[in-house]
Parts: sequence; C-alpha cells; structure tokens
Amino acid sequence: MTPTVYGIESLTDISLDSGTRLTLTDGPLQLGWKHSGMTADFIAQVMALQYSRSKKDYVQAHHDIGYLSNELIENAVKFRQPGEILIEAGIFQGSFLIRVKNTIDGVTSSRFQQLLHRFQSRDPGELLLEQIETNAISPASGSGLGLLTLLSDYDAKMAWAFEGSDDQPVILTTTAAVAMPPSSNL
Repeated sequence: MTPTVYGIESLTDISLDSGTRLTLTDGPLQLGWKHSGMTADFIAQVMALQYSRSKKDYVQAHHDIGYLSNELIENAVKFRQPGEILIEAGIFQGSFLIRVKNTIDGVTSSRFQQLLHRFQSRDPGELLLEQIETNAISPASGSGLGLLTLLSDYDAKMAWAFEGSDDQPVILTTTAAVAMPPSSNL
C-alpha cells in the first residue's frame, strides 16, 4: 500500500543512513514526556557539535535542533500506540533533518490528517495566530500549536507519511528539516 503523504513529499525520500539512529522502547520506565526532552537534548548536543567553532552558530543550531526534535518526539510519545519510536537524525545539505516513526490508532490518524489538510490550505503564520487566540479561549483544544510554530517561526520543511488503514494501527513517519548556520567544519 502506498503511503498517504502530506507536506513536502521529497523529504520522505532522503536517506538518513549515515546519521544518528535511536529507538525508544516501552519498558519499566514507561515512555513519557520527560524522555522527549532528554532525547531531544541528546540529539541537539550531538548534531550541534560540528558548529562549535562559533559560539553563536552552536547556540543557534543547538536551539533549533533541540526545539524541532523535542516537538516531534513529544508528539510521537503523546499520540502513539504501544511499541517503539524510531528516531533518525542527521545534517543533510546544510539542514538538520529528523525522522520520527511510530504507530498511531486509526482515529488519531484520521484527526491528524484533517489537521494537516487544514495546515496545507492556509498560511502557517495566520493559522498560528488564530490557534493562539483559540487556545486563550479554550486551552484544551488539541491544536497543533507546536507544529504551526515550527512551520511559521522556524520555517521548518515537513512531511507526514501515513501507512495503513484507519481500521488498523497506522505507521506515521514524520520528517522535518530546518536550515542550519553555514559551517566551515562540514
């Protein structure tokens, strides 16, 4: 079955075989949001090292990588079905790329695809402002605010691939890229 893709489809074809690969698994510690932050910080530390010649570039790269990684991992932990979360990350043609793969249920898949369809139909900056206003009125609205922030404020390039049908677990693969500072170390 061909996956249903939203966003920039060409991102799904980029190989991250030479990057870093992590797998988060359930166990006695029970995966939680705290693991998102720790994992994102680890990825940011490793990936930003190549920018360490310039403190400014290092701080910027570490921040952008950490924010993007945390947002995607946090969503994977929050909305997943039991099982592993595969994370791949690397620097590719001047951008940091991260791919997060997890399993979600059919209802979550359907709702998320509706949200992504809405994201593609409008300017992310406008949607972000609207969602901030909506959240001020109704804080528990399940908004996609983090993804809108990535698209609007970080100019992230993103793709979401859904494999499977809504009546079974669906494999969701999220791929995102943000531009990195130019570096003479690369």
